[in-house]
Amino acid sequence: MANSPYTPSIHILDDDSLLNVFYLYRPFLLGEDQDDDVRLFGGKGCVRGRWWYKLAHVCQRWRYLMLGSSLYLGLSLVCTKGTPVADMLANSSPLPLDIEYRNCNIAAEDEEGTILALKQRDRVRHVSLKMSASTLQKLIVSIEEEYPILECLVICTRIEDDREDNSTILTFPETLHAPHLRHLVLTGFALPIRSRLLTTAVGLVTLCLITDHPSAYFHPNTLLQWLSFMPQLETLAILFGFTVPNLDAERQLTHTPITTPVTLPNLHHIVFRGVSTYLEALVRRITTPRLEKLHIRFFHQHWLSVPRVMQLMNTAENLRFDSARFQFSTRQVYLKIYPRGEPKKDALSISVYCQHLDRQVSSMAQISNSLSRMFSAVEYLTLEHDVHCLSSEGHNEVDRIDWCKLLSSFRNVKTLRIDNGLAKELSRCLRWDDGELPLELLPKLQELTYSRSSNTGDAFTSFIDARQNAGSPTTLCNRQHS
Repeated sequence: MANSPYTPSIHILDDDSLLNVFYLYRPFLLGEDQDDDVRLFGGKGCVRGRWWYKLAHVCQRWRYLMLGSSLYLGLSLVCTKGTPVADMLANSSPLPLDIEYRNCNIAAEDEEGTILALKQRDRVRHVSLKMSASTLQKLIVSIEEEYPILECLVICTRIEDDREDNSTILTFPETLHAPHLRHLVLTGFALPIRSRLLTTAVGLVTLCLITDHPSAYFHPNTLLQWLSFMPQLETLAILFGFTVPNLDAERQLTHTPITTPVTLPNLHHIVFRGVSTYLEALVRRITTPRLEKLHIRFFHQHWLSVPRVMQLMNTAENLRFDSARFQFSTRQVYLKIYPRGEPKKDALSISVYCQHLDRQVSSMAQISNSLSRMFSAVEYLTLEHDVHCLSSEGHNEVDRIDWCKLLSSFRNVKTLRIDNGLAKELSRCLRWDDGELPLELLPKLQELTYSRSSNTGDAFTSFIDARQNAGSPTTLCNRQHS
């Protein structure tokens, strides 16, 4: 039986066919097969770079074939928890190094191994470190000068326990540069304005900067200066964990002089968390013709105005919307706008951190007013609220004017869906004290759907009747609330 011509053999395929199989088997180390949120934080990890280890031990032919085509297959040696780095470097082929320590307490021998690996500057391809600031501080000193083949650098501080001081700010090495860097994610660093890394990484496609301490704040002009060196950038994430360092800084943002505009022809995704004045100062000087997704989180402010965001969206060639959704929850309010024909893909997402319903509606009314021209294409509007997380009684009743300001930005809405938690509140908005109905709101409305419960009754009957009498008939649909 062993000599049967039908016996399966690992040697049936020729070398070229085997190489194609190996090539297709490779994992996507940086999350290229995942969404932007995965790529923003360095993909699924360098540990997947060990995919070829077992295959190389199948037989001598496979091992020689893979090692002989290591560049084509993207082979690397992985340094991670428990890896005997010194032995591996001494006894293995001189392949590129992928260094990864994530969410783990690093032992002394691993710390020594990491430092040893980081000193192999000509071989380091990927670095992903997520650990306490105190541990990172020991490792950062080993990262300096040029890393000629470094493609991905992810360094994030994390709090090991509640007793650890989270105020430590790491200073990023000013001399570090990596001409072939494509993905950069940094958390908890103070970045030098003249950082060689940020001014020489012309091939960078992902930039994610996260800072939670005011001392690591950088001005929009500084960020624009860095961005001007990144013409290939595709994804940009700037996340602040604070508002602005002080009132002087906020006034400075408002009166920031206009510098040379920056065009980012490949940028398709922007993520921002901070205050609106910072975002406005940034986006008014960048042009992004291929923008597809803009995700924003604002801290609560008494005044929110984003006209420059409107201008940024206007320069994008691929953004066309037809549906919008407001979600009022316990700690924040979300606005999500969906492209035509893609109801599950939010192209524009804006949220505001604030707790009370009246403040949430007021914030969204201000934002909607700034973006009203863009919302003119929206035909489907949904208002949702977590009925179990209502605000305190004093903040539960929203000023009708704020509701009207919010709804007036959606003049071409044809279908309005109102969640059970807001039905009673919205019905009050659509009927003034003197009985007069604001028919100028939602003039194109054809269908109103709401979740009916014992508390809402026939909340919208008078509104529907008035529209019928005014020659603007609207179908009322109610869904029994379970």
